[in-house]
Amino acid sequence: MSPWILGDVTNDMTAARNEVFGPVTSLIKVKDIEEAIAVANDTEYGLSGSVFTKDKYRGMEIAKKMETGMVHINDQSINDEPHVMFGGMKQSGVGRFNSQWVADKFTIERWISVQEEYRPF
Repeated sequence: MSPWILGDVTNDMTAARNEVFGPVTSLIKVKDIEEAIAVANDTEYGLSGSVFTKDKYRGMEIAKKMETGMVHINDQSINDEPHVMFGGMKQSGVGRFNSQWVADKFTIERWISVQEEYRPF
């Protein structure tokens, strides 16, 4: 399947409102960084995102405002490494996977004790 780039998309269009798992991207024009963050967060999904910038510190500040489980600075939006958590926010992804996070997802830690003798308090 060939990749698709959809231009002149607005944030109310289906292509922008849904998660598309395929070689498709939507281009939405914004006037500034604050509007870009607002548009990125105006969705019920939040699996992953990317910020491309020459200023890495500014990229980190923008990433902190994004409502996604993962944000990659100057890289593709999806990376999966077995030692790093993978998962989204909102309606994207269920929990966190990989390494200790997958064990935590399927584990309930409990403490059950039995006192055999009277313990004075």
